[in-house]
Amino acid sequence: MRLLQVLGTGCAKCQKLTQQAEAAAKSLGIEYQLEKITQIDRIMAFGVMITPALVVDGEVKVVGRVPDLEQLKSMMA
Repeated sequence: MRLLQVLGTGCAKCQKLTQQAEAAAKSLGIEYQLEKITQIDRIMAFGVMITPALVVDGEVKVVGRVPDLEQLKSMMA
């Protein structure tokens, strides 16, 4: 099971990244757990200064933007 973590304060881009990440995981047919991290101290613990960000299994994959569906799928594969 993959752990997907969306780092962000809940802004529109953060919500879009959450939706896109879920869509990518579902289209790949992978089991996943999604966690939204909104606390600034927890976000900074990942070394992230710009949100939104996506962390897959503990590895920061994207920061400060919302990739398209195909890019997200390749990050999760």
